[in-house]
Parts: sequence; structure tokens; C-alpha cells
Amino acid sequence: MPSKPISNFTFTPMNDATHHVNNKSSVQRIEESLARARAAIRKAIITKNYTSDSEEIYIPRGSVYRNPYAFHQSHIEMVKRFKIWAYREGDLPMVHNGPTKRIYSIEGHFIFEMESGPSPFMAQHPDEAHTFFLPLSISKITDYQYRPNERSFSHRLVRIFSDYVYVVANKYPYWNRSIGADHFFVSCHDWAPGIIRHNHKELYKNLIKVLCNANTSEGFKPTRDVSLPEYNLRAFQLGPPRFGQPPGERPILAFFAGAAHGTIRKILFEHWKEKDDEVLVYENLPKEKNYHKLMGQTKFCLCPSGSEVASPRVVEAMYQGCVPVLISDYYSIPFEDVLNWDKFSIQIPPKRIPEIKTILKAVPYSKYLTMQKRVMKVSRHFELNRPAKPFDVFHMILHSALVSNVEYLVVEIMSWLPPKSLLRLKCVQKSWYALISVLMKSR
Repeated sequence: MPSKPISNFTFTPMNDATHHVNNKSSVQRIEESLARARAAIRKAIITKNYTSDSEEIYIPRGSVYRNPYAFHQSHIEMVKRFKIWAYREGDLPMVHNGPTKRIYSIEGHFIFEMESGPSPFMAQHPDEAHTFFLPLSISKITDYQYRPNERSFSHRLVRIFSDYVYVVANKYPYWNRSIGADHFFVSCHDWAPGIIRHNHKELYKNLIKVLCNANTSEGFKPTRDVSLPEYNLRAFQLGPPRFGQPPGERPILAFFAGAAHGTIRKILFEHWKEKDDEVLVYENLPKEKNYHKLMGQTKFCLCPSGSEVASPRVVEAMYQGCVPVLISDYYSIPFEDVLNWDKFSIQIPPKRIPEIKTILKAVPYSKYLTMQKRVMKVSRHFELNRPAKPFDVFHMILHSALVSNVEYLVVEIMSWLPPKSLLRLKCVQKSWYALISVLMKSR
């Protein structure tokens, strides 16, 4: 991959109307398609029904959704219309590759899902695409490039990432025309946010970040970026084993087991580590105990942030039918644009960790039963399938990336892009803005 000094890393907007003229028909097709999507979503909200060309295997309904009718129809329109172009530049093992086991596994699974087989979302030509995927793996770059105790690695990581963007930005017009606002990358690695926070963050201020480490204190923008659920998978598995028991057969009030990473867990251990018979907190789980079976016997699963804000325990709780208890600061929860987390989870600020038992025992049993039933309902949105299935975690990620963040593309980018970079955006502005307005007003 060609290397170019970051100091000389520039973007050249389209300087004539030639490309616009040549692509007028494709832009018009996109605009007309979005207009039809807008009309269908508005109709679904008004009629409280959906319109689909095929049989729907799942109908989102209930208070767990901010607006089930808008979500359902927008998902239908996403599957039917929205297209992604995955750049083909770059070589293994750092591009078109990713981890599929352990803590960063969702990163690799997403890359392989986008590139390894037929997908209704993949465009046949980049001119058809609504958004563009940068298939780099921060985890694999780190695996192959990081040297122990290397102090300058963050700079090299930024250089590798920037070199890739430089290649596609100079080979194609797509990055330049929106200054990256319709591009995204996916990463679960702790160091991924550092790419955007680096000295040249202005180059990537519009890039959509799909991150497990969705920390709003570190530059994550919920109105633009996407919070990625974190998984801790074993090799050749797509999810943890299921040991969830019926609500009446869950004798444990609360449970957590994990290392003492970060301030929040240290506070948790200080107050609760092996100190209570109903709130079971372990740093090292005894060998005779099964982690997932204990979750399946627990009413409320504690999900404290560790060294970073995300925790795989949120997904693990969903798989075991355990009501997640989120304990974090600055964490943007996955799919909050669609899901009403207050209906199926409990959020406890770190300063109230000493009150965990009091807070959980104050939840009426009838309310717990309702919440547990809702956890079982929304768990389908956190299931990892290969190939992807409607409403699973891949579809939820794409729904957030393709739909919920277009408002940023239209509203904020339009305010500062150079006039000649607006050619394409102006053509589709009305349709995009109207579509997103329908979705935003429905929440």
C-alpha cells in the first residue's frame, strides 16, 4: 500500500460537474427510491401497519421499541433499497480480515459477513451505494504491527489507517464528495477511537465510527456514530451456550464475575466482592461454578464497565434471559435509536454501587417478570447469525449506520462543505432529509 506523509494528506473536492452529469441517472434513482421509502414509513406510522413485498418473519411491536411501526417499515426499506460498497483495496491480513473469537470477535464477523458471500446490502457498483465500508481491522493491524512496549505505535496505527483512506480517496470520488460523511468502519478494539482523536482528527470528523468502545467522553457522537455490541466468543461459536431458566427458577438476585479492570469494577469489588449471599460478585470464579449457568439462574446480571465502557456481559445477559444492569459513565448503549432500554434494563450510576441490593430488591416482582419477558423479546436483536438474518445484530448495526446517521450527513455537513462538493448531496438532500425527519419525529 503506498505511503504518504500525513502532513500532506489532503482531499480534493470534485472540481467540475462532469461526474455529476455522468451520474445524474443514478442519483435520480437514489432520490426516487428514498422518496418511496419516506412515503412507506410515513404510511406505516399513520396506519400502524406495514407494507412489504415479501412475508415478514417478525413484526416489531410493544414498548421495547421507541416507535415499532417506523422501525419495522424502515427495516423493510433498508433491506429493499439501501446499498453498501465495500472497498476492495488492501491486502490480508490487516484488511478484509478480522478476529472471530474472544473479546474483539464482532469486528471480524462483521467484515466477513460483508465480504464473504451474497448479501442484499452489497452494491454491484459503487455508484449504487448509499454508504461506503472501509474493511480495515484495527485488531489485526495491532496483532501484526504492534511491538511490546512500543510508545509510537499509535502514530503508526494512524498512518496505516490514513494511508488506506488516502488510496481510496484519490482513486475514487466518493470520499471527497462528502468528506467521508457517508463512509464507516467497524472496530471493537480499545485503541480504535484513538485514530479519530489523533492530531489529524479533522480529516475524519465526519467518518461514521461503529465502535464497541462507544465512549462519549472520548469523541463518540451518538447522533453520528454507532454503538457496537461486544461479544466474547469461543472459536467456531456465534454465541454463548444458553442456560437461561424460567423466571421462577432464578434464585440469585444479582451476579457478576470478571477482572478488576477500571475504576467502576474496583468500586464494585470494594463493596460487594464475596460479601453477600444474594449479590454474588467474584473476581475469580471458583472452578466448580459455571459462568453462563450462574447467569441463567440470576434475575439481574451486573454489567459494569471495565477498562473501557463496553462489556460483553450485556449480550451474555440477553442470551441467558437475565435483566442487564448497566453500570457505566459516558456509555452510549447499542441501538438506543430504536430500543427503549428503560423497559428491559436497569441503569445504575457508579456512585450508587453501594445501593445495588437495595435498588434491585425494590423492583416489584411483577415488574421484574415484565422486564424479563422483554429481555427475551429483544434478545433476537443481539443474536449473531452467519449469514445474517432479518432483525439480528448485523441488521441492527446496518440500520443504525445507514438510517439513523444520515441526519448528520444532510444537516451538519451541508453547512460547511465547499460548494462544488455539494453536487451529489444537493441532488438527494430533500429525499434524505424528509426520510430522516419522518424517523426522528416518530421516536
